[in-house]
Amino acid sequence: MFTGIVEEVGEIVDVRQSGEVVVLTVRGPRVSGDAAHGDSIAVNGCCLTVADPDGAGPVQGDTFRLELVPETLKRTSLSGAAAGGRVNLERALQAGGRFGGHIVQGHVDGVGTLLERTPGERSDEVRFGLPADLARYVVEKGSITVDGVSLTVAATDGDSFTVALIPTTLADTTLGLRRPGDPVNLEVDVLAKYVEKLTAGYLGGTRKDGAQ
Repeated sequence: MFTGIVEEVGEIVDVRQSGEVVVLTVRGPRVSGDAAHGDSIAVNGCCLTVADPDGAGPVQGDTFRLELVPETLKRTSLSGAAAGGRVNLERALQAGGRFGGHIVQGHVDGVGTLLERTPGERSDEVRFGLPADLARYVVEKGSITVDGVSLTVAATDGDSFTVALIPTTLADTTLGLRRPGDPVNLEVDVLAKYVEKLTAGYLGGTRKDGAQ
C-alpha cells in the first residue's frame, strides 16, 4: 500500500523488450537505497515489483529494474515509457510510518489527459479529463491519485476534474512538468468503489458482478 506522497522524481534510463514483457531500468537514488528483489515501488502511481530478470541483480548503484506485463502496458501510461522520461517514485508504506496522503493501492483505474493548465503566482490550477466510467467516483473535496500523487479534488465537471497544485507539488513531482495533452495515470478512492458495491443491492441497482 502507498499514500500518494512522492519520495523523489526518478529517471527511466533504459527500456528493453523481453518477449511480451518490457523491462524498465529506473534511476532513483532514494528509493533504490534499500530496494531488494520482490519489493514494491509505485512508478507514476503504478505498483510494480523490483525484479531480477537476468540474474545480474535487481539493484545496481542507484538504479533498479522492473517488469511491465501486458496488463500493465494496456491499462497505464507506462506503455509509452521511454529513456529519459521522468517518473514519480514512492516505496510501499512501512507499518508505523506516517500516513500523509490517502489510501493508494497502486492499481491504476484508467488513463486521463491533462486538458488545461492555469498558472497562478505560485500555484497552478490543472484540469484533467477522465474516463466516463470513473467520473462517479470523483467528488469535490475527495481524494484522487494522479501519476502517483495524492491530490484533493477542487471541482468536478462531468468528465473532468480540477486540482490546485501547491508549490511543493510543482517542484517535487512530475506534475510541474506536465502539459496539455499529456496522459496521466488515475486511481480513484478505493473506498468509493467498495461503498458502491456494498450498497448497490440495497439501492435497487445492479452491481458489476451481476448481483442485485
